[in-house]
Amino acid sequence: MSNKGPYRNICRDRSDVPLFLQDWWLDAVCENWDIAIAQNGDIVSGIWPYDLQQRIGVKLLRTPKLTPYAGPHVFFPADLKPVNRDGFEYESIVAMMKQLPEAKVWHLSMQPGLKQAGLFKNAGLGVTVQQTFLIDLQQTEEQLFSNLKESLRRNIKAAQKEFTIANDPAAIQTLFKYQQQTLERKDVLQAYSLTDMERLHRECNVHNCSALWVARKEDDIAAIVWNVWDAGRSYYFMGAQKPNGDTYRAMPALLWHSIIEAKKRGNQYFDMEGSMDAGVEKFFRNFGGTRELYLVLKKNKSLVWKLKELIR
Repeated sequence: MSNKGPYRNICRDRSDVPLFLQDWWLDAVCENWDIAIAQNGDIVSGIWPYDLQQRIGVKLLRTPKLTPYAGPHVFFPADLKPVNRDGFEYESIVAMMKQLPEAKVWHLSMQPGLKQAGLFKNAGLGVTVQQTFLIDLQQTEEQLFSNLKESLRRNIKAAQKEFTIANDPAAIQTLFKYQQQTLERKDVLQAYSLTDMERLHRECNVHNCSALWVARKEDDIAAIVWNVWDAGRSYYFMGAQKPNGDTYRAMPALLWHSIIEAKKRGNQYFDMEGSMDAGVEKFFRNFGGTRELYLVLKKNKSLVWKLKELIR
């Protein structure tokens, strides 16, 4: 029996459900999602949306496309003592894991801050880590700017004279085109379609949690950043620069603009969403955020899928 109905009520009634776990986000990016719910008495203590996929006869639990983080989220009671916090999280996640469907293949990126690695390892899952950078928006704008690497500050100041920056929802097709052209040069396939992007973009706009920040020089689009947010965090969701263009100042300026808009909005953190690529990591690190690791859960007990991975 599906828990979707009760979960839609949870999303409607609570402001602290993370963006990428919202029911409408899941509707936009998943084929077959459902939800595990943990309760402490009559109170919901945890949620774990999941996207059960099936490929070549193999059932998979994977992070949905166009979604950086998945996995469980625990609602801690306001009066919970710090010494009991870890145990409360542990028990809530155990309760939800029992509700998950059987799947021979897992590849799920958890939310930053979840550190229950031992629990997942004891459940037979492989545990690796990825990284992001979190910028604390409780600082003043002056402090945030002073935290940037000096060369980045110079480029941002120069870009503010060179480009105009505005939210332009119509630029979604240009963003996809720039991404596609960049990936083609690297001989890498796009993991999602323009239709996928446009569907999610429409839903984000309906829920007032999205901006497409565009840097223009006259009529030429130099770079685009897609910025999304929930009540607590703002995210660098994706971005692209015009291929072969002289646009190296545009992306830093767009990210800085996104950070300041997030601060004005009242978000607590700006999440760069990270990268294990050395060049991208260095770029993100220059913004002065704090490195934060997050867990990635993996399992592959399917011979068919192992063969698929070998020949991919």
